[in-house]
Amino acid sequence: MDIPAIGDAEELSCDVLVIGGGTAGTMAALTAAERGARVLLLEKAHVRHSGALAMGMDGVNNAVVPGRAEPDDYVAEITRANDGIVDQSTVRQTATRGFAMVQRLESYGVKFEKDEHGEYAVRQVHRSGSYVLPMPEGKDVKKVLYRQLRRREMRERIRIENRVMPVRVLTSPEDGRAIGAAAFNTRTGAFVTVRAGAVILATGPCGRLGLPASGYLYGTYENPTNAGDGYAMAYHAGAALTGIECFQINPLIKDYNGPACAYVANPFGGYQVNRHGERFVDSDYWSGQMMAEFAAELASDRGPVYLKLSHLPEESVASLESILHTTERPTRGTFHAGRGHDYRTHDIEMHISEIGLCGGHSASGVRVDDHARTTVPRLYAAGDLASVPHNYMIGAFVFGDLAGGDAARYTAYEGTLPADQLAAAHELVYRPLRNPDGPPQPQVEYKLRRFVNDYVAPPKTGAKLSLAVAAFDRMTGEIAEMGATTAHELMRCAEVSFIRDCAEMAARSSLARTESRWGLYHERLDHPKRDDTGWLHHLDLRKSASGAMEFTARPVEPYLVPVDGFAPAGGPSRHLGEVDLVPVATAGPREAAPAARAQAAPVPQAAPVPGAAPGASPRILELLALAEESPDLAALTPYLADPDPAVRAAAVAALGETVPAGAGPALAARLADPAAVVRAAAAGALRELVEVLPGGPELGTGLRATLAVPDPAVRSASLEALRALRLGDAELYAASLADADPEVRIHAVRALVSVDAVPQLAAAAADPAREVRVAVAKGLASVHAPVPAPLDPLLADADPLVRGAALGALASVGCPDGYARTAVAALADPAWQVRAGAAAGLSAAAPETAVPALAKTLADVNADVRKAAVLALLAHRDTAEARAALATAVSDPDADVRAYAARAA
Repeated sequence: MDIPAIGDAEELSCDVLVIGGGTAGTMAALTAAERGARVLLLEKAHVRHSGALAMGMDGVNNAVVPGRAEPDDYVAEITRANDGIVDQSTVRQTATRGFAMVQRLESYGVKFEKDEHGEYAVRQVHRSGSYVLPMPEGKDVKKVLYRQLRRREMRERIRIENRVMPVRVLTSPEDGRAIGAAAFNTRTGAFVTVRAGAVILATGPCGRLGLPASGYLYGTYENPTNAGDGYAMAYHAGAALTGIECFQINPLIKDYNGPACAYVANPFGGYQVNRHGERFVDSDYWSGQMMAEFAAELASDRGPVYLKLSHLPEESVASLESILHTTERPTRGTFHAGRGHDYRTHDIEMHISEIGLCGGHSASGVRVDDHARTTVPRLYAAGDLASVPHNYMIGAFVFGDLAGGDAARYTAYEGTLPADQLAAAHELVYRPLRNPDGPPQPQVEYKLRRFVNDYVAPPKTGAKLSLAVAAFDRMTGEIAEMGATTAHELMRCAEVSFIRDCAEMAARSSLARTESRWGLYHERLDHPKRDDTGWLHHLDLRKSASGAMEFTARPVEPYLVPVDGFAPAGGPSRHLGEVDLVPVATAGPREAAPAARAQAAPVPQAAPVPGAAPGASPRILELLALAEESPDLAALTPYLADPDPAVRAAAVAALGETVPAGAGPALAARLADPAAVVRAAAAGALRELVEVLPGGPELGTGLRATLAVPDPAVRSASLEALRALRLGDAELYAASLADADPEVRIHAVRALVSVDAVPQLAAAAADPAREVRVAVAKGLASVHAPVPAPLDPLLADADPLVRGAALGALASVGCPDGYARTAVAALADPAWQVRAGAAAGLSAAAPETAVPALAKTLADVNADVRKAAVLALLAHRDTAEARAALATAVSDPDADVRAYAARAA
């Protein structure tokens, strides 16, 4: 392709420019538009399926739900997890605004798991605090957000430009404020300039930094499209970045670029073990210290490390498969099947991911205040790009909202865009076209990221980091020689320049912080101790006037929430300037330098020719085009009645995406479709939209009618919707207890719990399916006025899992003397599940009965039973006997038992 002239650039104008259409970017655009701003949203892919969120999200890691968690506790938790290096004012924004954001997302149609009474089903995954809120339909969150962007009132204020990639933020020569961006079209190659009143960077983390163990460039833990674009743009615009030495490193499945999801499996009873089956993680799951323990175990003779699931009952394994093989990574089931592995017989071998930069999962990002403002006026950062430690998805939404609200104050810049900055951006983008036979991007990027693995990945040393800086300096010339012939290749080449910038930032920042902190995230072998006296500081970096990377040690501000072990005093910053490199050029002194050798020219390689994409039905393509216009139900009705099931299924998907008036009854009607693919699509859409559909009588009638459909998946979806929308009663739900399918009967049990129908629930205690009886036991503990008597037949059930569930339910329904004696006797049961349930139930018994029995149970051979006993003893910690028993458990060989026992101290 030809290089376009700068003068031929397409010029766009807006009040608020949002760069990146992922989690934070979509929320920033929505909020700015709601405040009256003209918004331009630039996305280098397509907003419908861009960003990490489009890969699926199975839960919220940091939901501070009133009644289940307190904002101050969350702020303290994150402060401890980040070894004290926290601006608590930013973390507190997520803590105090996160619940309102959950409710806002729910109003859009995002579905969060709730119990039978409609309360948020928050789970305790970490050892302190209950913050994890599952999202059963989390794979559809991005679709829901895109639907909001395409609402008619939003389309009037938000202009979306897909396939446009910004490369530089433009700043005013007069006062340095952000005034726009320079970009190019990744399909046509056209140069694009934007003038704006404010700029919001929401480009995600730098996930493509280290090289995965597979060597595959795009096989990263994080979304591989996140190549550090925003980090580089913020740096070159003059903004301060902070915490870049604090890497993101995650546990993942061996040979698979996806998380092992221990936090998903934990509530089901899964956990991490070494090859001997021993739990070994003493630290909590928020911190980099956990990764240090993980790495040490992996490198020892106790490795490999596994996520243990094979001990779980079938019901738990099946539930985990439904989550892990759909929402989190659709390819995960195929991966395990290809190896002949099954969770029932094989535990999941785990490994460690490559390094990356990410504020949302560690701490490294663009420095922002509590309104998402960077140190450059009118430039904002939000999401994983912003340095708000452990911010996760809800924090990205919160800071996107804050950025959009604050930026909406400004109107479009009307001056002349700086010619020198445009020329530099133009050169960065189109330089590879002058070298069409130069080294191809995959080769250069592989080499760059291999240096990251060799010299920057922890454990770190000054010598290796200095070698890294030298390598990255040298590779500036190699990157300048890269060749390209298409606009898509130009995008990849620009990404390599961003990765190089991030790699240098990571190496120089790691050199500047002369201590070890954050466990594995910043482990310096040459500075192995944490130094709070000298380094309870943020390490900020910025581009100096001379173009060099310079550093400032900024003291942590006094905390809003006190945290034991840390006492920041604030004070002035310490300017460090440029970091000194460790001399590593030779292994000793030389008499004279050797003669230079001529370097061989790189051998060019032809770019691969992409294959042609398969075609689609014209009728479906026509429907997809119609869906972009937010059609009403009448426009979609002909497609819903099309003779082709594929068209009807696509119409149901469009109905779920656009949600016109009357969508609920129309979806209910499709639940009775003769084609399974259409019924499955309707059931999925119904589950996704259940929080936003009006629960009128027409929908209720339609759902009741589908309870007779032969497809059990339809009957389950209908019961779930009837329960969530409060459209059913005890008589209706009880009738489904006779259904032939156990899954349908479980949904009937949940529905009966929602209306506190205890007699009908008690009748289901004789159900032939074990999983239904377990659901009944848990349901009897979840009604509003639980009593123990209905549990009697379940306490005597022949199946140990049912008995265990019933005994565990006593913790909620109460455990008076007779039941306490039953629980004490059950502590000798051969099945560990029964013993664990009995220990849990004794948490509600009188201490004089419970504590002696639980103290003996601390010697049980099963670690999960001992853990249940410790948790039950914590309920009796007011007694000296319970505290004495807990004191004996702090040296237990199991990490979980030790950690929970230590809380009593």
